[in-house]
Amino acid sequence: MLCTKINDSMNVLLLGSGGRENAIAWKIAQSPLLTKLYIAPGNAGTKDCGTNLDIDILNFALLKKHVLEKKINFVIVGPEEPLVKGIYDYFLADKELSHIPVIGPSAKAAALEGSKDFAKKFMAKYNIPTARYNTFTKETINEGVAFLRTLRPPHVLKADGLAAGKGVIIPLTTTGAENELKEMLLEEKFGAASSKVLVEEFLIGTELSVFVLTDGNTFHILPEAKDYKRIGENDTGLNTGGMGAISPVPFADAKFMDKVKERIIVPTVEGLKKEKLEYKGFIFFGLINCQGNPYVIEYNARMGDPETEVVIPRIKSDLLLLLHAVATKSLHKTHIEIDKNPAATVMMVSGGYPEEYEKGKEITGLDKVKDSMVFHAGTKMNGDKVVTNGGRVLAVTSIKPTLKEAIVASYESIAKINYEKKYYRRDIGKDVGA
Repeated sequence: MLCTKINDSMNVLLLGSGGRENAIAWKIAQSPLLTKLYIAPGNAGTKDCGTNLDIDILNFALLKKHVLEKKINFVIVGPEEPLVKGIYDYFLADKELSHIPVIGPSAKAAALEGSKDFAKKFMAKYNIPTARYNTFTKETINEGVAFLRTLRPPHVLKADGLAAGKGVIIPLTTTGAENELKEMLLEEKFGAASSKVLVEEFLIGTELSVFVLTDGNTFHILPEAKDYKRIGENDTGLNTGGMGAISPVPFADAKFMDKVKERIIVPTVEGLKKEKLEYKGFIFFGLINCQGNPYVIEYNARMGDPETEVVIPRIKSDLLLLLHAVATKSLHKTHIEIDKNPAATVMMVSGGYPEEYEKGKEITGLDKVKDSMVFHAGTKMNGDKVVTNGGRVLAVTSIKPTLKEAIVASYESIAKINYEKKYYRRDIGKDVGA
């Protein structure tokens, strides 16, 4: 079993079903504060950390029923959709639930992720470095085309709303960008999410992810990570939800991270306070390093995936204790200890992903993995068998004294795991010399 519960005093509900939630559940299950952990809906990996609840996490009334029945006194929200749809506010407004802390921002604060236009305006107001942009609707599509022609290709087009991580397109030509803009706005390529589209200048540099845990007043900076989005090796092919990640990021030295803190993190947290936006939880900063200077590509109102699978294992402190401090606005009384050893995770995915793929393939060899952590992303139980249940199936994570050793260990563990049409990238970390 991946998780070991220690002893008493808190019933926790964790929302989500991916690799991110399996990693968080694995860490929470180690806390001596924990009485019982429930995961909704969870997967075949989270069942070893606590009790899975097969319920719709967007049905807040149903969640309330289970929270009260199971005497839940702490809720951790993994994915973005419940946050954007107002789960924090729902609990706060309900007399029977208002005393139960929810780790995550209010709906208005979650607009940092839920609306890219809102996020850009926030960054502009608080002088947070980001790419030049403009926002367009179908009524202003001609202005959008004109703005595109003022930018050098490639171009960046972003659906304003949530599009399951697929709402960003980077056409290589101006003509291609014009066609994509028309598809997004006029043909509703991403549905309501692309009723507004942001057109951005393309920034040249290397991307990384930085994470903060905040109680709205103070914050801890968590380990940074670099993920790999493309399905193919050497960053080719279609974008995915993420094919692997490493932490720490070699170029994110103390000088660079000081710039991130002073230019981006501090203005963001202070800006949220000034706007009176209630924020208790994780902030994900999707950044790009442009010649030694950090720029914000996007905000997320939660931890990233698969970055969580390398960030969480490097946190040596009791995560539940830290989250309790967030809930009680006492984060300033805590400190966070980080493992100096690097971590690497490699995603095993279904054949055909991110396009059409089959589910229900039996997974074997999980019991043979001894030198890595296997976090389940898209799995479920079929009787006593673990089977695939998504595009991204497993995140295989290793921590070692060097990044190269961590990567080698993850690939050696992957070799022991099998299912029909398994696929994974074989070049995670090679771009940074690992």
